[in-house]
Amino acid sequence: MTRYALFDTAIGWAGIAWSDQGLVGVHLPERDPETARRSFLRRFPDATEGAVPTDLAKTVEDIRALMRGEKPDLLDAPVDMSQTPEFHAKVYEIARAIPPGETLTYGEIAVKLGDKLLARDVGQALGKNPWPIVVPCHRVTAAGGKPGGFSARGGVNTKLKLLGIEGAQAAAQTDLFA
Repeated sequence: MTRYALFDTAIGWAGIAWSDQGLVGVHLPERDPETARRSFLRRFPDATEGAVPTDLAKTVEDIRALMRGEKPDLLDAPVDMSQTPEFHAKVYEIARAIPPGETLTYGEIAVKLGDKLLARDVGQALGKNPWPIVVPCHRVTAAGGKPGGFSARGGVNTKLKLLGIEGAQAAAQTDLFA
């Protein structure tokens, strides 16, 4: 059974979804809770809303702290990767290790996986990331200081906002009006 909970952060209403095995989804902050709720129910139509379980309370507090500009790493958040393809799991593992305020490029992750030609595959895997923030795909950028894509609502502007909250140099170097 999948359950979910919404919670307020410094930049809007975020949420987590979980099963007995851990987190199955994370939702980036939205302006209002109803938008976040509808989004969760599209992804998990049979999910029921509930209180954050004790074993996920630290994860919620860490997400809130990150949205305030603090730098928790979220590495202890229990993520259920049982339905995740092996390649994606490897990409997510590398992305989870990127500290707040820092970035890697798609190509750098590809090299860590053993083949620089996997950069596009890395981007595709990150585009399917069900745990944004916990698996910080916003910290992965394109070559040459470009932000690259971002599949969440708001696209690249959302990515740059998250990087800016974290104080990442990549956000400071990007001219949003170019």
